[in-house]
Amino acid sequence: MINLLQAPAGAPQPGGGYSLFIMLGLMILVLWFFMWRPESKRRKQMAQFRAGLKKGDKIITAGGIYGIVKEVKETTLLIEVDSNVTLRIDKNMVVADNSDLQNPQK
Repeated sequence: MINLLQAPAGAPQPGGGYSLFIMLGLMILVLWFFMWRPESKRRKQMAQFRAGLKKGDKIITAGGIYGIVKEVKETTLLIEVDSNVTLRIDKNMVVADNSDLQNPQK
């Protein structure tokens, strides 16, 4: 019964070799639409957020350190972690705005 359903080895398959390229193209399109495009948007939003940082903003670093921005330079930030405790960090390590997390929207 199974032999009846299988095509002979030498018989040409319908559609030629185009179906392989169509499926490959569809997989790449799905990857772009669901993975690469949203990641690109998220990176652009994060870059805008980091470029817009100013003195007095409450932030959270990639290491989980909460602080208030005291000084903004081209590539670094000076943040106050506690009274009289300041840290100089790279701007790319800022991942969130603390004020957004403390005021959750319902």
